[in-house]
Amino acid sequence: MTDKFHHVSDILKHIMEDSSVPRNIRRTAEESHTILNDETEEDTTIRASTVISKLDEISNDPNIPIHARTLIWEILGELESTRN
Repeated sequence: MTDKFHHVSDILKHIMEDSSVPRNIRRTAEESHTILNDETEEDTTIRASTVISKLDEISNDPNIPIHARTLIWEILGELESTRN
């Protein structure tokens, strides 16, 4: 796993453990974490793209706290640079 994936995984864990974040956002963070760490899918671009799609969708959720939205934007930036 790349260093960027490790960094993103750490941020996702932080979101998953934050009780101030709505449950649906934490669930999506957990799903994204699982996808990112799925070594059976060898193509990191596919994993990054799947996670980007999931997180982009929840980043527009009106119930997401500002601090969690900022973390998701940080993750999206990291993963976008992985795809290029």
